[in-house]
Amino acid sequence: MNAVKASTIAKTPALTKEEIAAIEAAMGKKGNYNEGQAVHTTPLPRNDLKVTVKGEPVPIPFGFGGWASIKKTVDGKSAVLMSDTVLLEEEVNPLISAAHANGLEIGAIHNHFFYEQPRIFYMHMHGMGTPQELAKKFAATIKDAKISPANQPVPSAPPTTTGKELFDIPALDGIVKYTGVVNGPTYKYTVGRDDLTVMAMGAEMTAAIGLNSWASFAGNKDSAHIAGDIAMLEDEVNTVIKALRANNLEVVALHNHMFGENPRIIFLHYYGRGPATTLAKGFRSALDVLGKPVKATHSTH
Repeated sequence: MNAVKASTIAKTPALTKEEIAAIEAAMGKKGNYNEGQAVHTTPLPRNDLKVTVKGEPVPIPFGFGGWASIKKTVDGKSAVLMSDTVLLEEEVNPLISAAHANGLEIGAIHNHFFYEQPRIFYMHMHGMGTPQELAKKFAATIKDAKISPANQPVPSAPPTTTGKELFDIPALDGIVKYTGVVNGPTYKYTVGRDDLTVMAMGAEMTAAIGLNSWASFAGNKDSAHIAGDIAMLEDEVNTVIKALRANNLEVVALHNHMFGENPRIIFLHYYGRGPATTLAKGFRSALDVLGKPVKATHSTH
């Protein structure tokens, strides 16, 4: 599969201050603007939920936060919205109906975890329009849903012990070869596919709009949970699976997140338990096989 390098694609036009203000007014929440990728993201954590994995409580930042991101198409004539929403089973179909009623489309519905209680599903929505139109459509879609910022409880006080104290961060960064971000009691890496240019709906898909591999750590350095996602070309899928299984990480889902992207990207979700540094080595092993030529192993007859 031929993937073009990023330098061959025109630079995405920036969102203006007025457009960002309009997005945030419609969403009813301040977001984050990534200037380098020209992407505005509204975080949508499910702070109303108490989630356990294998019977152990895990914090919401571990992997139970959704998001909605908006960026312009490369030609600047339109914008795209991509999103991921964290839902209970009974919330999925009402949100599908609301999305369609407001002119958004459903791109994927799936699990990201095993062993979680309550059972959680992730639904990706997308759409095209002006930045303000997209924010209004999305806000109207979620207005009656728990994921709406207006329907979320006030965040509790930040934990006194954070990922900085719970994990040996220099050791993890040394293994993963990236710097992560502390989010409450968790520590998370987000790694883009800078070796690829992936286009969808006329926009360049980058790390900030969902084209990324990530690893989130909860627990502590001696007894950690890891959960994450690997963004792969089709011919990388089974090489990544082999690397994860060789490091005793469980593959929990394999699926699309988008439609019409070129080249096609497949996402794999994984989960593991153990010492944090051991889990980090498993994540790094998957990153190591991305962007490498893969010999065909399938039969041609």
